[in-house]
Formats: sequence, C-alpha cells, structure tokens
Amino acid sequence: MSDVEIQNTGAAAPGLTEWQRVTNTFTAPSKTFDDIKRGNKSWWMPFVIVAVVGYILFAAVSFKIGMQTVVDNQIRLDPKAEERLAQATPEQRETQMKISMNITEGIFIASPVVVLIVLALGSLGLWATINFVFGGKATFGSIFSVWMFAGLPGILKVLLGTVVIFAGVAPESFNIKNYAPTNIGAFLNPAETNKALYSLATSLDIVTIWTLVLLAIGTAAVAGVKRNSGYIAVFGWWAIFVLIGVGMAAAMS
Repeated sequence: MSDVEIQNTGAAAPGLTEWQRVTNTFTAPSKTFDDIKRGNKSWWMPFVIVAVVGYILFAAVSFKIGMQTVVDNQIRLDPKAEERLAQATPEQRETQMKISMNITEGIFIASPVVVLIVLALGSLGLWATINFVFGGKATFGSIFSVWMFAGLPGILKVLLGTVVIFAGVAPESFNIKNYAPTNIGAFLNPAETNKALYSLATSLDIVTIWTLVLLAIGTAAVAGVKRNSGYIAVFGWWAIFVLIGVGMAAAMS
C-alpha cells in the first residue's frame, strides 16, 4: 500500500452539509448523528425549518379558525373553566377572554423561543441521565443538536394539521392541543372521553414515537453507549412525563 493510500485510509470522513443533515435525519439518521459526534453541533437549520413551519400553522389557525374560536373551544372542553366563566360578571368574562386570547396568540408568536427553552431543559436532563446513569461521554451541545434534528418529524405533524385546517375542518371542533390525526386521541371526543384516558391516548402519537426513536439513536451515538441505553434513557423520561400528564388529567376530571 502506497503512502498516499495510507493517508487516504486514515483521513477523516467529510462533514455533511446542513441540508444533508436534515434529509439524512429522515432517510439515514445515523449519518446525521455521527456527524454531530464528530463535532458538527450546528443546529440552526432544523430550528429555522421548525420556526417557519410553526408560523405557517399560526397563519392557518388565524385566518381559517380564528383565535376567538380557538379559545372558545378550549373553554368548552374544560367544564371547570366553563363553569368559572359562567359565574363571572360580563366585564370579568371579557377580561378573561382577552387574556386567554393574548396568551394563546403570544405562545404562537414566541414559539421559536419556547422551543429553545424546552429543548435546553430537556437536553440538560437527558445529558445528565446518559452520562451519569449510563456512563456516556456526551456534551450538552451534542445532545441539544441531536434533539433539534430528532424533532424534525414534528414538522410533518404541523403540515398535516395545516392541511386539515384548509381541507375544511369545522372551526367549532378544532382542538389546538391535538390538531392532527397522528394519535389515538385525535379520534376520540375530548368532551365525552375520560380525561386521563384521553391524555394517555393523545400521548400515543406516531410522530412523537418517531422523534423519541431518533433521539434515542442520536443520544447513544454522541454519548458512545449502546443504543439500548439511549432507548431506556429517552423512553424512560417519556413514560414519566406521560404518567404525570395522565395523573394530572385524572385529578382535574
């Protein structure tokens, strides 16, 4: 073997472009996560994509459903909130409705910032779990980048929800908390279904499971541990939060 061949054999694999990392997340996720492990922790591209798609949904909801209807629907699905509103004076009701609309609209507008905060907190917990419990060697930055790319399947849910809105969904039946038919809960009537059962059914979401699988694969890759460890860490935390959500729903029912 010549010196040139030896040098070529030992050369580092070329890094991926931003678009390659995005597309590989859907077609060959290990390539994206291996690229992150090699030190390319850039996450701006999936963040921009998620933000843009989120604002597309915001526009669809604003023009086809209306924020007033969104708030009205949420109140109707919460008997306790509906009761409190019924007992309030007209002035109090008007004030509460304005506050609810502003909060709902504000969450949409600030959604990119909300995404960053949620992912930062989640990455911190996952970083601690995979390193201190499973003996991994991941950095916080690599876990954060993995999570940003693992969340890309979520854009399909948002786009599907946008299609459903423009396809003519009845505004009075629109549920902002479950706007796309990607989980069992989407086929149940939230007003007639036990809240704990509805919370569990909504958690069994195909896009969420897809994201969790990608997150587990990526976490294991950047931490240098077996995939089983990644699956246990990711799905373990998910199960905890699902149980908390079901418990809270049961307590409020």
